[in-house]
Amino acid sequence: MRVALAWLRIDLRLRWRALLTLGLLIALATGAVLSAAAGTRRGGSAVERLQARTLPSTATVLPNQPGFDWNRIRALPEVASVGEFAVSTYEIEGLPSSEAYAGYAGFPLVGDDTLTGLERPVMLAGRMYDPRRADEAVVSARFLEHYHHRLGDVVTARLATPAQLDGEFAQGGSPTPSGPRQPLRIVGVIRAPWFTDQVGAPGGIQPTPAFTQRYRANLLGTGQHIYVNALVRLRGGEADLPRFTRDLTRVTGRHDIDVWNNADLIRHAAKVTGFESDVLLALAASAAAAAAVLIGQTLSRYSAASVADLRVLQALGLTPRQTVLAAALGPSLAALAGTAAGVAGALAASALFPIGAATRYEPAPGFDADWPVLVGGAIATVLLAIAATAWAAAAALAAARRPATSSRASALARLVTLLGLPVPVQVGTRFALEPGIGRAAVPVRPALVGAVVGVLGVLAALTFRAGVVDTAGDPQRFGQTFQVGTFLGLGGQDFVAAGPALRALAADPEVVAVNDTRVGVVSLGETPVTVFSYHPVGHGIRTVVLSGRMPAGPGEIALAPESLRAAHLRIGDRVPAAGAFVAAGPGRPGGVATGTLRVTGVVFVPEDSHNDYVTGAWLTSAGFDRLFPGGTFKFHSAHVALRPGADPRAAGARLSKAASGAAGGDVEVTPVPVSAAAAEVREVRTLPLILGAFLAVLAVAAMGHALSTALRRRRHDLAVLRALGMTRPQTRAVLAVQATVLALVGLAAGVPLGLVVGRTLWRLIADRMPVLYVAPLAATALVLTGPAVLAVANLVASMFARRAARLQPAAVLRAQ
Repeated sequence: MRVALAWLRIDLRLRWRALLTLGLLIALATGAVLSAAAGTRRGGSAVERLQARTLPSTATVLPNQPGFDWNRIRALPEVASVGEFAVSTYEIEGLPSSEAYAGYAGFPLVGDDTLTGLERPVMLAGRMYDPRRADEAVVSARFLEHYHHRLGDVVTARLATPAQLDGEFAQGGSPTPSGPRQPLRIVGVIRAPWFTDQVGAPGGIQPTPAFTQRYRANLLGTGQHIYVNALVRLRGGEADLPRFTRDLTRVTGRHDIDVWNNADLIRHAAKVTGFESDVLLALAASAAAAAAVLIGQTLSRYSAASVADLRVLQALGLTPRQTVLAAALGPSLAALAGTAAGVAGALAASALFPIGAATRYEPAPGFDADWPVLVGGAIATVLLAIAATAWAAAAALAAARRPATSSRASALARLVTLLGLPVPVQVGTRFALEPGIGRAAVPVRPALVGAVVGVLGVLAALTFRAGVVDTAGDPQRFGQTFQVGTFLGLGGQDFVAAGPALRALAADPEVVAVNDTRVGVVSLGETPVTVFSYHPVGHGIRTVVLSGRMPAGPGEIALAPESLRAAHLRIGDRVPAAGAFVAAGPGRPGGVATGTLRVTGVVFVPEDSHNDYVTGAWLTSAGFDRLFPGGTFKFHSAHVALRPGADPRAAGARLSKAASGAAGGDVEVTPVPVSAAAAEVREVRTLPLILGAFLAVLAVAAMGHALSTALRRRRHDLAVLRALGMTRPQTRAVLAVQATVLALVGLAAGVPLGLVVGRTLWRLIADRMPVLYVAPLAATALVLTGPAVLAVANLVASMFARRAARLQPAAVLRAQ
């Protein structure tokens, strides 16, 4: 050990710059890998950790019935808490008109259960409001950021008059509220599964139950138009949901009450954050691989140089074990210091995580120390560095004692020789493909593998990103094949004459299809499902069918993927269905409309206020009438598809005027909002680029190492060729050819593999989301990959070619 320490003192004096560089490399690599790994764990668990702290609601119950008696629901034995909210409205003054009804502002709380007995929030800042004060409110984090507010600021709520609620608002209008104004002081920032920021939304504000009580007439009206829905927390969680659904039907006599399983919403959030975590984990793995190549090469070169110097001392009795120990001590010390710095960097970077969708669910944003990852990663890094250094030193010592053996010639190199190509081409090809022998041996296989993996990884990442960008920018991938729409009726009552309005829409020259869409809720067995009527007015809108087909008769139904899963059905199954309750009348008994439906396909459906594109079902118009007789419906709307290139805003204004004139009342045709899922997909579009960049670094590092090693180990070969007449430009050409051959091998194998891997990964994600899969093609990347790879390879080669050209043959041969 004394000998090793003595050598370490000499090593530190002579090579401190090299050891410092090695330590910095290890610090940067360790910090990047540990930050990404810790960020992966944090993002992947954000939803689960938020749930554990917030008493999440189990279901959202939407009877949409004025005067609904919620006390009967509270009395059910499986119900732990009911949090009522009014489906009403008020504005926040000073916000853009499109955002005046900010976030949760449309759902004023009725009663004290919400945010206490269920959806109890974590406080990100400030304090919880006093439920007895009407002038306080809490907000989401995004609200403060988007509107540039701070804790303690006051915003003003403007409420409607009771007459507006009973008149214009109840008939689907949206006039400016002209009732009282109430200042609201922002006292806290909250987060809970239900009260979290939605992707692309400006955030939300939530006043107190006292606010609702003070302005009850301004929020609930004096007539029978405004209704109260509720969040429900069940004692047994999701497992009690079937029992609750049966009891809800029993106590209300209704089969058409929409019950959302909030666990599905949580699973969707976990799916999105899980996808981001998977990509980040791949990034961490790629960073680790790049670091292993870069740092492993540095350690190998450093150890080999130390062994070469220490061999002189072996004549004085230095043993092989002492040689390896002395050679490994300096790099091991650098690894220890670099790892400590990397851990400190990862701790500092923890405040930047999680990323993407997980930031909306993280219950404790800011600094976070994931000690299992940090400590485990640090120990693994130090041990691997010591092991790699010791192995490299032992290998260098063994190589010095081993007699030289012959090297198999490459078939491509032999072909180049047979074709009589110029000497630099022949030599460069052999340098790229043949390892050589003895002290001139060069590890060419890692460089070839690195080139292939680099091209494969970059192209796969860009192909994957092409799928992300295409899907996020095309609403049809989410089943939205129409561009504008209008709301025609609510609760079985149309606001205007719907028939003339629909015909006027279909008559417009820019309109290619119109669907008369009625919406209701049916029970398929014990599973409530939102259903849409497919009733073309003229040409029918195109629907997205994932498998099977659309329904063709009144006894058929096509289900969206999540509803199919929730009802435990498959294509071809038959299921009993119960729709609206029909009162007794002349010649007809009262009761629930029922029937049996056969599942014909898996489809996407329009997004509505009570469903997304993967929950719901299509019925034919006759099938809808069978389950909702007498013209009953929950909502009535029109979906309108325009010709390609038509401006939805301009078309909406023109169609509004035409439909209003035909219907004898106001019909507002507006562009259809893009699915929230598109924004969720869009959030991950930068991660594949980062992943591709790391893989590109891996490839460039492998190539740089091969060229550097070739120049150092094959100096004798180059010197002999120079002595035989090879010029300096030809010497530079040797390394350029070597780099070009490596690049061509990478392109030949990496391009097709990259396309396959990128498309396979995107198909897996598309099926998981789900979205309509269309094979992505990064056309620009595919065209530019070849020239870019060749240019980078030759740029790297030029860094070493100048050194090769400056070799002095006499000096090299005399030293050899």
